[in-house]
Order: sequence, then C-alpha cells, then structure tokens
Amino acid sequence: MSYSRQEEDGKDTILFLEPSEATTPSSPSSSSSSSPSDQSAAFNPETGEINWDCPCLGGMAQPPCGDAFKEAFSCFVYSGSEPKGIDCVDKFKAMQDCFRAHPENYADQLDDDDDEDEVEGKEEKKEVESEAKNI
Repeated sequence: MSYSRQEEDGKDTILFLEPSEATTPSSPSSSSSSSPSDQSAAFNPETGEINWDCPCLGGMAQPPCGDAFKEAFSCFVYSGSEPKGIDCVDKFKAMQDCFRAHPENYADQLDDDDDEDEVEGKEEKKEVESEAKNI
C-alpha cells in the first residue's frame, strides 16, 4: 500500500511505496501518454536502452555537445569497471571541454563546476596559509 504526504511548505510531495510497488512498473493511467519520451528514467534496465528524450537529462543530449554527452553517459551506464565509470573519465573530460566551448548553452553546468573549483581553491589557499604560518 502506498500513500503520499504534502510537506508543510506545499511544494514537495513525498511518496511512500512498498518495495514491490517501487520495483514493479505501474500500468499507465488512461490520462497519460505511453510514448517513450514520457518515461521518467533515462535508462531502462529491462530493455538496456537509454531514453535520450528523458526530461531528467535536462536537454544535455541535444546539440551542440549532445554527442559528447551521449558517449560519456553511455560509457558510464554500460561500464563494468570498479568503481563504475572509471573507464569513462576521458569521455567525461571531452564532454566538459565541449561544455566550456559552448558556455551560452551550458552555463548551468559550468556554474556548478566553477562553484566546486572555487570551494576547492579556497580550501587549498587556507591550507597553504596555515602551512606558511607554521614555518
């Protein structure tokens, strides 16, 4: 049996499912479309196919860097290495290079990278300053 709860702020809904409900695909309701682009996941483990039209991919499979993204994402999904995707690092670097070459299309992804770089830079600066004080 499943049920949902609305959070106090009114923007989030939490769904609680039994394990069998979470792993068994539900039958589509009469009000929803059954086209592949309506699927909520990018990868279907039953068919082994990637749904490039999934909204969860945020349009990253579209040009100009769609091919680089598809190559990197496919590599990760089908990777058998441990840790998963370690064999895909070069493909992800190529994808990031493409993102940087097209900042007008991928500003959100680049902002996330810049924030992480900024935090790492501040931490490294603190470490250097701390070491310099000890000398």
